[in-house]
Amino acid sequence: MSAKKTIYIIRHGETDYNKQGIVQGGGIDSSLNELGRQQALYFYQAYRHIEFDRIYTSELKRTHQSVAPFLQAGFHHQILPELNEINWGFFEGLKGNAASNKVYKAMINEWSSGLLDRSVEGGESPNSVFKRQKLGLQKILSTDDKTILICMHGRALRILMCLLTDTPLREMDQFLHQNLTLYQLEYDGQKFEIIKANCSKHL
Repeated sequence: MSAKKTIYIIRHGETDYNKQGIVQGGGIDSSLNELGRQQALYFYQAYRHIEFDRIYTSELKRTHQSVAPFLQAGFHHQILPELNEINWGFFEGLKGNAASNKVYKAMINEWSSGLLDRSVEGGESPNSVFKRQKLGLQKILSTDDKTILICMHGRALRILMCLLTDTPLREMDQFLHQNLTLYQLEYDGQKFEIIKANCSKHL
């Protein structure tokens, strides 16, 4: 039986891509904008009293910047590539228009109907992200850390929440989020329980 843990999961703060409605995905390594940096500071001010044993981020700098105040305060940081955002293939770097929005909506509808090996051209499927996240979760649960902060990405967060709560992956869109909102879960050594969902009180 694994050690009990409290896990805090946040989506990264706002980037100019978010603001402009441009798809980022795992292939675009964008930075936080001014609002995103402010969101990161607000979250730090609200949660700096918690003694996180370790902070996990993806490889992408927008997650590092979102927890920068914690890292500057000396919290232990580990990069997990398994937490990277889904790769959106040819969508990455594109601003939504009528044609691309139609393709995107069709893809989401296919995933919701259970076609989870489908992906946009050049991109990743939800099942492939789920598999890599499972490996990342094994690394996290294998430690003795009791209190953990994870900073990651929108679609990847939805997929991880399905993994943690045994929710069917086709139902991932029930897990809502905005930039720098929080999910908090308690792990009893066998299963996860959601304590806070999409919490924005700190903002």
